[in-house]
Amino acid sequence: MRNQDIEIERRRLLCAGGAGLIAAALGACVPAPRQTGSLPEIPDTYLKDSGRPTPPPGDWPKQFGSAELVALLREVASENLDIAAASARIIQAEGLALSSGAALYPQLNLTQDASRSLSPGTLRSTSAPFTSTVSNRFDLGLTASYTLDLFGRNRATARSAQEAAFAARYDRDATVVATLASVSNSYFLMLAAQDRLRIARDNIRIAERVLDAIRARLEVGTGTALDLAQQESVVANQRANVPALEQSLQQTRNLLAVLAGHTPESLQLRGGSLRSLKVPAVQAGLPVALMLQRPDIAAAEWRLSSQQASVRAARAAFLPTITLTGSLGLQSVTLKNLLRPDALAASLAEGLSAPIFSGGNLEGQLQQAEGRQIEALEIYRKAILTALSDVENALVAVEQTTSRERLQGNVVEASRRAYLITEERLREGTIDIVTLLNTQLTYFQAQDLLVQVRLQRFQAVVSLFQALGGGWTREDVAVILSDPMVPPQTVTP
Repeated sequence: MRNQDIEIERRRLLCAGGAGLIAAALGACVPAPRQTGSLPEIPDTYLKDSGRPTPPPGDWPKQFGSAELVALLREVASENLDIAAASARIIQAEGLALSSGAALYPQLNLTQDASRSLSPGTLRSTSAPFTSTVSNRFDLGLTASYTLDLFGRNRATARSAQEAAFAARYDRDATVVATLASVSNSYFLMLAAQDRLRIARDNIRIAERVLDAIRARLEVGTGTALDLAQQESVVANQRANVPALEQSLQQTRNLLAVLAGHTPESLQLRGGSLRSLKVPAVQAGLPVALMLQRPDIAAAEWRLSSQQASVRAARAAFLPTITLTGSLGLQSVTLKNLLRPDALAASLAEGLSAPIFSGGNLEGQLQQAEGRQIEALEIYRKAILTALSDVENALVAVEQTTSRERLQGNVVEASRRAYLITEERLREGTIDIVTLLNTQLTYFQAQDLLVQVRLQRFQAVVSLFQALGGGWTREDVAVILSDPMVPPQTVTP
């Protein structure tokens, strides 16, 4: 046995001596708490400072200007199975909290017994005749027991479970925010697929128009079979892009159906175009506000508090337990006399139990609780750092995708002008096919890339909303879910 373990047991044996167990010296019977780390320092501003110290609004989906998206998100919030499962975990956690708090109250039970016994005569006599006797017994009563929570073990256990239930509520809120962000991104992906399909079909028509012009040149002897074959390759390549885009569109719709809790064929979405949407201007506010805006941080904080209460309960297990028990009832050998006042029976008892030597069991339980507390602290610290990083990354993404969309728009405009000039010169017969092919492909690719960049910008905005907590407050989540949510009550130590 290690010296530290020997010292622990020695102190435990000394503390087990009589009334000293309940004296102030009991503090020396419990191992000292372990030291834990500190929380990360919150910066005053983000690297990409965005001004106003206000969180995003709870109705942020409306800012994109799509009534279909808002309706879809409301349906998802009420029908999504991940959210439903998270809500079920709240019920489980609250049930556990209810059962854990039962130790704070007296336990009262109703008892009723009726028995008939036969006693052989051989038990009362050594010689014949032997006469057997029959006896009856009827009992009716109440039994009560109550454990005095002198050192707060039961209170700490109940509080730990209650705070774990609060954490489960915030876990559900975090699931709501993440799910709404995922649905928004998927919806934008569907619109982007529709935009890319329209562009692909427009490009096919453009390529076919050029193909007709080259055929006309071939008929009059100013074109070649090679020119024709090269343009036919361009047309075929554009047509080959359509199935992949159709697949992406249909699969994204199927994903949205699952997120909305429906079968794919039962969800009808019209869609539209990313160009018809608005790009919200999001203010990140102050970093310290994330502590109140992110439900995942709130969940980690409550879980840490729950583990701290578990440590207090594990430390209190080293101290004695006093239990009061009592019973009150009626007893009689005949049923007709059971309700007489003379049949009254009562008892009252008190018991004290104090651990002296547990073979390391209590120490091991305390070590486990302290380890879980340290783990919860590290998870809480990481949640804070992750939240700050998420906001910084989203701010960078919004800034860069906005700039890239503007620049890519310039590319599309320049390549469109170049293509119109080359098509005009093609009809005049003053341009070679290589220049025409390069101009076509540059224009086609520039349009498709612009849609993808626009999609990235919308998704970056959604990521910023999500990183800031999705405009989360308990009231906003309740409105979205159309389900009243009672905020956690303050727990009195």
